[in-house]
Amino acid sequence: MESENYTRPDLLLYRTAQLVAFAFATGVFKRKMLRNEIKDAEGPYVVIANHEAAYDFANLIGATRRRLTFVISNSFYNSLPITGVLKKLGVIPKQQFQTTISDMRRIKSVIENGEPLVIYPAGLMCEDGISTPIPQATYKFLKWLDADVYVARASGTYFTMPKWTKGFRPGRTYMDIYKLFDRAELRKLSVKQIKEKTDEAILFDAYREQEKLLEKYSNNSNIEGLENVLYACPNCGREFTVKVKNANTVYCTECGFAEESDEYGFLHNKGAGEEIRYVSDWSRLIYNRHLETLRNDPDYTISAKTRIYMLDYDKHKFIWVGLGMLSLSKDAFRLVGRINGESVDLTIPSAKIPALPFKPGKYLEVQRGGDIYRCELDDGKLVMKFINTLKAFFELNN
Repeated sequence: MESENYTRPDLLLYRTAQLVAFAFATGVFKRKMLRNEIKDAEGPYVVIANHEAAYDFANLIGATRRRLTFVISNSFYNSLPITGVLKKLGVIPKQQFQTTISDMRRIKSVIENGEPLVIYPAGLMCEDGISTPIPQATYKFLKWLDADVYVARASGTYFTMPKWTKGFRPGRTYMDIYKLFDRAELRKLSVKQIKEKTDEAILFDAYREQEKLLEKYSNNSNIEGLENVLYACPNCGREFTVKVKNANTVYCTECGFAEESDEYGFLHNKGAGEEIRYVSDWSRLIYNRHLETLRNDPDYTISAKTRIYMLDYDKHKFIWVGLGMLSLSKDAFRLVGRINGESVDLTIPSAKIPALPFKPGKYLEVQRGGDIYRCELDDGKLVMKFINTLKAFFELNN
């Protein structure tokens, strides 16, 4: 008998969703299954999946005829016009990087009812080919769920729909699903041991994987939008001097550094400075330099003017509510301005938050309880610097 916290996915809707996902998985992801150890798996189990692209779930939903229950972000869930359909599909919305007792009960109820559960531990798809951090609570959470754990490892999906651009770039991707922990084994392992094995299975660098795969993706040499991620020059170190020309050449307007992208997504030196082959390496360099800045300046603060939008849970979309100033220091965001005609001065603790939802060059989202504020910065180039600042402070704080 189902518990009051568990909603079994509607069979007809779920089969329809599988058909739609199959079309996407074959047409865009061109998925090739390497292993599929959940195909005939019985009883309750947890699938933990890496997150390279927004629609990674399309590669997974048809891996078994059993109805999987997916956990997704509350922001994504409630900003879609099909919330009613998602509810019937049993999808569980959860605030990113924070878990309430209610969330835990709903998630646990899936296992208690003998059903399979899918979670994306990183929570966010990557912007530079590098997996986002896994919250430390995840490892204890896996132990608490007390079920077999499988890994669903996608490769190549990052290149089919990079976060920094629009549209799809069809090409071969791979899915490898295998058992990571047996329930009995999980009970015996320490949290540290669970973390080590989980990180090894989930964390990735899409560009280094591509070095082995060497798959071509449609329009893959077009890197327009990447300048919003790689905002600092690796050669001279100046910020916001990086531009893209001719769709495939990224360059610095100040020092002459330039690189050209090929059909595999790799970069080749065409100007001053040393070659950086991987976007992920360039991104790491920017981050590490910024981390040192913050390490030497604990009072560092970044601020920007912003248009403020809030998630309307009834209309299922973000609506404009006002203007303000967004700041981030070591321990908190501060949002000062006017929302719906009233003055606000909000402090939102951030020391335990490893990352936030964002669109490079566009916006980032901060959460305060059930309220989600989408901040569209007047200067979109600052979005990635805000995110790097948040990640760096998280590393220093923890």
